[in-house]
Amino acid sequence: MSVSAQNLSSFFFFFFWKNKVRFDWHFLHAYIFILKFPKSNDSSSPRHGGESVAEVLRAHGVKFVFTLVGGHISPILVACEKLGIRIVDTRHEATAVFAADAVARLSGTVGVAAVTAGPGLTNTVTAVKNAQMAESPLLLIGGAAATLLQGRGALQDIDQMSLFKPLCKFCASVRTVREIVPTVRKALAIAQSGTPGPVFIEFPIDTLYPYHVVEKESAPKNTPKGLFGKIMAWYLQNHLSNLFAGAWETCDLSPLPVYIPHATEDEVQRCVELVSRAKKPVILLGSQATLPPTPADDVRKALESLGIPCFLGGMSRGMLGKNSPLHIRQNRRDALKEADLVLLAGTVCDFRLSYGRVLNRRSKIIAINRDRSQLLKNSDMFWKPTVAIQGDAGSFLLRLSKALKGHRCPEEWPRSLKEGEAIKEKANRAKADEKTERHLNPISVLHRVDELLAEDSIIVADGGDFVGSAAYIMRPRGPIRWLDPGAFGTLGVGGGFALGAKLCRPESEVWIVYGDGSLGYSVAEFDTFTRHKTPVIALVGNDACWSQISREQVPMLGSNVACGLAFTDYHIVADGYGGKGYLIGREDESRLDDIIKKAQKECREGKAILLNVLIGKTNFRDGSISV
Repeated sequence: MSVSAQNLSSFFFFFFWKNKVRFDWHFLHAYIFILKFPKSNDSSSPRHGGESVAEVLRAHGVKFVFTLVGGHISPILVACEKLGIRIVDTRHEATAVFAADAVARLSGTVGVAAVTAGPGLTNTVTAVKNAQMAESPLLLIGGAAATLLQGRGALQDIDQMSLFKPLCKFCASVRTVREIVPTVRKALAIAQSGTPGPVFIEFPIDTLYPYHVVEKESAPKNTPKGLFGKIMAWYLQNHLSNLFAGAWETCDLSPLPVYIPHATEDEVQRCVELVSRAKKPVILLGSQATLPPTPADDVRKALESLGIPCFLGGMSRGMLGKNSPLHIRQNRRDALKEADLVLLAGTVCDFRLSYGRVLNRRSKIIAINRDRSQLLKNSDMFWKPTVAIQGDAGSFLLRLSKALKGHRCPEEWPRSLKEGEAIKEKANRAKADEKTERHLNPISVLHRVDELLAEDSIIVADGGDFVGSAAYIMRPRGPIRWLDPGAFGTLGVGGGFALGAKLCRPESEVWIVYGDGSLGYSVAEFDTFTRHKTPVIALVGNDACWSQISREQVPMLGSNVACGLAFTDYHIVADGYGGKGYLIGREDESRLDDIIKKAQKECREGKAILLNVLIGKTNFRDGSISV
């Protein structure tokens, strides 16, 4: 017997109104649609939605999925493993996202993390926000309660979409199995387009398991009796049919086009004219200059061709190698006062540039950034761009270099900046020779580690005062060999960043520079390093204090409350997780180099190493901001 959609809708309205039964009218109209336009559905298929997710990820070149396991997402993890995608389980969901972030930065692809519903997802919020502010393309996959049970008190059921919409470029909740492939493809493209960033897809548990499993869980336990029971049984059966309708039809898995904004020819030409007339130009290079599609080595060659002195920040640290005559590490504020042209290539006028106040108002300023809001940050108050370009920094530098072929910055300008830098470096080295009241001088420790770093080393920065000092002293040997959280200043990135880095570059020596405060966030990941055979070296500056805060709090407010820690035996913790720990104090100063070399050797042999270095206080960074 056929029933028109209109009559069926009227019947249900009367029935549920008369019986005062609460019903979801969105679902009702969906099922009326099914009656009018039925779809094929192979209820006997053993396939499940997790396989569709895995197939799309593999087609996009994803090699790793980071996770902390949960039943909501098990089908995805199992399917990925079967297709050769490595599943790397961590001890905290935030670590999984941090690891995906590192993979995105180092590989030029989208990093992927999968976590379970509810608290599994809420544990990732800080890491996702960090990825958003660092402009890292990553896909966060989250489990969710079954479609019919959302909002009805199911285990770990919360409004997850509201949490992630402010953090992600794209959010979607999959409602049927056939939506999985197009949704994942779309998300991966959006993550990489324009200004890269995180995307989130929620997968209700009934979209991931096989038909027979979902049917067993959703079917009435007893034979329906009465009109209402039969209607509910019909409702559930039609919901199930719609859930799997068209699920296994052949569809395109290949990557969608990625949109990247580029400078126009007119914009490039205008910048060529400005640079060609400049006598004292400076380039400030940010992380965006390392983004695909332009290889970092090509950007390096363009910078060398231009001959303009460069200050490097974020992921661009190391872009010019260890000892480039164009890379200026010190006295940036003084250089900006003298400069007659400043090129902000992916660099933002936020707190790191004193909101633009360090820029000379008489300087010509070229700013290029993929994100318009970042491009013009604080330009209404403290600075004004001469040319503002919404586009890709890396490809812009290549075009600028090509157009200025044969032209170089006057050589006396970078030479004078290098001379000023040498004076500052000499003063810093003198700080390293001072004796601290107790324990080792942290500046000396950092200098000695820097001198022994392998040429292929990757440095992960996770901390406050000790890491702030390391940023002045440790020299990345090449592009994309320095990982820090970025503008959000997030503590706790160390374990995840190092894990992702070691997986992407297994041949590289990966160092985590920790403060003793920040170490507490991810020291448990030494278990992950051991289980997944990803040996790294952690250098812990242990001064028993949150020194970045204490350095200002005590003189300004007269109390060290909440800043004090203890000279804890972190090296023993590393031993307990299967790594190897060393305690290094003043009595070990004469053999510090030998200990570092031994740690490097043991790391190459497969051990994750923790160097628990007891350090004293210096005034090296007095006056640096902590808020």
